[in-house]
Amino acid sequence: YVLAVGSSVFHAMFYGELAEDKEEIRIPDVEPPSFLAMLKYIYCDEIDLCADTVLATLYAAKKYIVPHLARACVNFLETSLSAKNACVLLSQSCLFEEPDLTQRCWEVIDAQAELALRSEGFCDIDAQTLESILQRETLNAKEMVVFEAALNWAEAECQRQDLVPTIENKRLVLGKAIYLIRIPTMALEDFANGAAQSGVLTLNETNDIFLWYTASKKPDLLFCTKPRKGLSPQRCHRFQSCAYRSNQWRYRGRCDSIQFAVDKRVFIAGFGLYGSSCGSAEYSAKIELKRQGVPMAQRIIKYFSDGSSSTFLVWFDYPVQIEPDTFYTASVVLDGNELSYFGQEGMTEVQCGKVTFQFQCSSDSTNGTGVQGGQIPELIFYA
Repeated sequence: YVLAVGSSVFHAMFYGELAEDKEEIRIPDVEPPSFLAMLKYIYCDEIDLCADTVLATLYAAKKYIVPHLARACVNFLETSLSAKNACVLLSQSCLFEEPDLTQRCWEVIDAQAELALRSEGFCDIDAQTLESILQRETLNAKEMVVFEAALNWAEAECQRQDLVPTIENKRLVLGKAIYLIRIPTMALEDFANGAAQSGVLTLNETNDIFLWYTASKKPDLLFCTKPRKGLSPQRCHRFQSCAYRSNQWRYRGRCDSIQFAVDKRVFIAGFGLYGSSCGSAEYSAKIELKRQGVPMAQRIIKYFSDGSSSTFLVWFDYPVQIEPDTFYTASVVLDGNELSYFGQEGMTEVQCGKVTFQFQCSSDSTNGTGVQGGQIPELIFYA
């Protein structure tokens, strides 16, 4: 009775016209832990989900039409979404017809494409999902990384099909998906040292691509020759003006730091930094992003400033996923010309498109940077 009240499918199974009259009814295609999670919700109104069983629980909730539990499963998946599992969840979200989850997966895959393509989960996706990723216009990835990921998937697919993972069989299981990789858009050096020597391309294809790079009369290719657009980075500028000369901004290994939070998931790709106010100069910068004191990304990089008040972009190796309603710390240790531009009239809240940034002072800042003024004038992000 309780199950019939909680699910129209159970109601049909127990009390409908085609109800089974057996004492024991078998449920063959749902795992026991997931079925138990659904029973717990129907009987006790408790939702108890874990990462290992949430997909199977979502399947059960969909099959037996328990919409509130299905929504809770999707919310759980959205909050645990990362570059490591985005490709697998994309495949599942399409299977379960969950367009919101699908859109969230694409946001992560586009912004953190190289991490997603190199993840173990990428090798577990089905062929249809592989094709949808390979033809994605907005992937933020070098084409060489896309090519290597496709070969890794092909090796895993050979094992699933009980084929020896030879070069020939990898090409076989890739099929027409090979032509979704935009090989002619690779740097010539990447192509010559990688794809051309992989053995996956035929001799004719390799020859034609080399000619496409170098010949004035280019051959027709089955591969797309137009580079992917990728994502356009957005800039959150937190100062209303900048100043120079009236004060010297000294560095000497001290840290400039600011805390920020967002109201929607974004991906921080780097910072915009000021440069010298006394003509062109080179700076060395150690940039870092932390959450609750734990480093999430850091990089040491040099950049050249031309003496203008423009900001100069420095990038992390990979964009970093930033969750909403949590404060993160952006830090930079600069070494270079001491007389530099610095920001003034800082804002505690900045609206960038559909994303709102909030700023507050950081205890890590030992060089004067705060909300009202100082360094780290821009956060570069994808949303």
